[in-house]
Amino acid sequence: MDAFTAGILQRIESTRSDLDHARRTGDDHLADVELAELEDLHRLAAEHGVPIDAH
Repeated sequence: MDAFTAGILQRIESTRSDLDHARRTGDDHLADVELAELEDLHRLAAEHGVPIDAH
């Protein structure tokens, strides 16, 4: 796995964790921000052929 792929997958994992935390604590604004970030990361991964199905 190259550094770009590893970096994207790590950022997706981290953002998912942050999103879960925001939802658990009821921080709707932060949840919206994290969800937008996650969507951007998924788009970026798709544009570069990074598979995210297992992550």
